[in-house]
Amino acid sequence: MLDIFKGYKGRALEVLKQFQVRVWGDTTVETTRGLFQGIILPRSENDDDKHIVIKLITGYNVGIDVDTIIAMSETGYKEAHYKIPEREFPYTPGLPKVKLFGTGGTIASRLDYRTGAVIPAFSPGELYGAVPELADICNLETEKLFAVFSENMGPDQYKKLAISIGEEIRKGTQGIIIGHGTDTMHHTAAAMSYMLQNLPVPVVMVGSQRSSDRPSSDAALNLMHAAKTAGHSDIAEVMVNMFGPTSDEYALLHQGTRVRKMHSSYRSTFRTIGDTPIAMVTRDKITPIKTTYNKRRTDCKVDVHPFFEERVAIVYYYPNMHPDIIDSLTDNGYKGIVIAGTGLGHINKPVYPAIRRAVEKGVHIYMTVQTLWGFVHMFVYDTGRDLMSMGIVPGENLLPEVAYIKLGWVLGQTTDPEEVKRLMLTPVAGDITDGEPYNGYLIFQGGIPEVEEFIRKYHK
Repeated sequence: MLDIFKGYKGRALEVLKQFQVRVWGDTTVETTRGLFQGIILPRSENDDDKHIVIKLITGYNVGIDVDTIIAMSETGYKEAHYKIPEREFPYTPGLPKVKLFGTGGTIASRLDYRTGAVIPAFSPGELYGAVPELADICNLETEKLFAVFSENMGPDQYKKLAISIGEEIRKGTQGIIIGHGTDTMHHTAAAMSYMLQNLPVPVVMVGSQRSSDRPSSDAALNLMHAAKTAGHSDIAEVMVNMFGPTSDEYALLHQGTRVRKMHSSYRSTFRTIGDTPIAMVTRDKITPIKTTYNKRRTDCKVDVHPFFEERVAIVYYYPNMHPDIIDSLTDNGYKGIVIAGTGLGHINKPVYPAIRRAVEKGVHIYMTVQTLWGFVHMFVYDTGRDLMSMGIVPGENLLPEVAYIKLGWVLGQTTDPEEVKRLMLTPVAGDITDGEPYNGYLIFQGGIPEVEEFIRKYHK
């Protein structure tokens, strides 16, 4: 017998049977909270039995508590098959050759409602079927390196990705795109900034905050912006390319060492910290914001440094932190620790003995600030001076996550304290700057008259 209640069980299954409504049925649902109309969707076997999920006519999915349902009626039925369309990606003479490396992010994908899993569009034909505008921008090739969620990206993936990009650049490819999950995209961007130096072409990281089955998905436009940047920009840097505002107006190109994900769900989640973005991107043009950046070259030379020491940790200081946090890292053989300290770079005195023990055992410790904006200034107060005398090195204005990646990269090459310090404090790809520009720190607060006026005038 055909399973017409795919994935439903328990109380939810009883309700579907009671009202004789099938999965994939166009259904009107009367509830104590109002009327809903849409398509009944399958549920994963791991989901609960208290909700029925429908796709509204707006394209959004909503879960309805079965205990609120008064009546349901099926008005139509057509089983859906979510298959990514595939068309041969055309070759156009004169357009740049761009390579897209996949790491497992869900850029340009479709949701398989039967299993609840995401089916990625990845071959050139699939991407062309999903985003045909790409063919007007570049000649695209793809290669799937990994199939992992971004939280599972790590040193092994960083090194393989850097080596693969280096090989592709040496073949003459004119731009690189990295499809990546957004959660740790800024970590990978930092890793690529250190492992790929003296770039002759753009390396553009891109992802999507919202899946392709949602009307507000940013996937297709992000891909078009990334292709435009990789193929046509003269900015030969590692960059993160994502929405600028929450609307579809333009994307921003963020330098790989100064970018951070700052919101869990906004499409404009990525922000340049302590500086300005490199450029704005639309489908038609690239508008530089910064005047200085590494420029595109016609040669195929790139310096690849695929090094990383895994025994490095980042510790976010909090009041009443105990010394055993540091001791446990030391005892477990960690070679480097990045501390995100308070204010100008401080931690409490009870942790001091653990710091001394760690440094005596050869652990390299660097201080950053959890404020994110601003510089470490450990010479201002006695606390900072005491910590420096114990061996903690101020990390200038390295972002905490960037300092973590850089320390792992440096310790993958040397453990000599002076050489580690030299490499850590030598600016690479804008990770340490001479100062923060006047417009490098902007955090607007709602409710303030001038901010509300700006919002009314320029954005909803």
